[in-house]
Amino acid sequence: MNRMRTAAAAVLAAGALWLVGGAGPASAEDGGDGDGGVHLLLNSAYDNRPGELVDIEVQGIGAGGDVTVSSPVFPRPVRLALRENGHHARPAIAMTTEPGTYPLTVRAGGRVVAEERVEVKPSERPSFSVTSPGEVLRPGERLWMSYDDLYPGETGRSFSVHSPAFRAPVRLAHDPSSTDWNNPRLFSGAAELPPGTRDGTYKVTLYGPGGRVVDEKPLVVRAARPGDRDYVGRARGPAFYDASTETGPEGARTHGHRVPAGGTVTVLWRDRSPDPGEEERLTATSPAFERPVRLRRDDSKAADGDDPRYFAPARIRRGLEPGSYAVTVASHHGRVTKVGKLQVTEAAAGSSGRDAGNSGASGGSEGSGASGMTVAYVAGGTTAGVLTAAGLGVLLRRRAAR
Repeated sequence: MNRMRTAAAAVLAAGALWLVGGAGPASAEDGGDGDGGVHLLLNSAYDNRPGELVDIEVQGIGAGGDVTVSSPVFPRPVRLALRENGHHARPAIAMTTEPGTYPLTVRAGGRVVAEERVEVKPSERPSFSVTSPGEVLRPGERLWMSYDDLYPGETGRSFSVHSPAFRAPVRLAHDPSSTDWNNPRLFSGAAELPPGTRDGTYKVTLYGPGGRVVDEKPLVVRAARPGDRDYVGRARGPAFYDASTETGPEGARTHGHRVPAGGTVTVLWRDRSPDPGEEERLTATSPAFERPVRLRRDDSKAADGDDPRYFAPARIRRGLEPGSYAVTVASHHGRVTKVGKLQVTEAAAGSSGRDAGNSGASGGSEGSGASGMTVAYVAGGTTAGVLTAAGLGVLLRRRAAR
């Protein structure tokens, strides 16, 4: 935590405590700026641990002469560098400093121009943080980790974290511009759990120089279930429709849709709030399908205003016995499983099986391999359909006969 203090007054600004102190006026002849005072600003002046940095800024002293700071907490006097806003330094408190309150003195040209005090608390043992006690991570969430080894004798510069829950090892690095800039030995890094991470407790291991195991922590991962406060899914489906008709997704039915053996049906799924990466995992399976089908997100204008929806054509097995067949879709890491019923009828008389029913639907690769070329069209701006080359030829001949 960044901390600022002064001897005279406290000013609250930008969410941080700024304390400005003066040690009497400094004239232009003294090297002052002539505004009537020298201002000393200390950031991290209290609750320091040995090894932490103290940010020192002195304003109101001209460019001539040396400006130094001395205190028992520093191994030797510290010379401040001249910057645009004043003289500045950021020295570290000696690791051997005992807990207590110590004086700090600023000198310009050998004369004392400001005084303050610095408070030091005891050292703390190194600590590795992964999650708060009892915290459960969701698949797809981002995890922040840190290692704080500001402690006498610690000198490592390279740390990495490994876990079966991560895609790759994570390097922990020190960021001097972070909110914990005053701790020069705070190493941090982040990992994003893959959306498909299975529920379980994973070991998170911190490695130091030479591959030495420094510490281990447990990480509990569990996908949100219906009823959990953070569960936001509202899955509906699977439903079915014939892509060659004008009803389209709006006319999809979860039960009772009829399709001949060897034909094609479009499977539809809706979810108000899909999990991250859902588009890469949604699959519809059924004993009636030639193979499982991957459902793809509907990004067309027709889907505007609707819950995110996913669809794909599925080919019905040729020679399949008529009857009712279950179609299953699992989402939200398997926590939501829904089943629809598809009514399979006998193949149309004289059909080749492959051409029975209407084949294909826009947006999917399954079912577009019917014999001959497939021509896609859009009816009413919302419903996609197809004609095989053979069907298109019949249509053209009929029009020519007229």
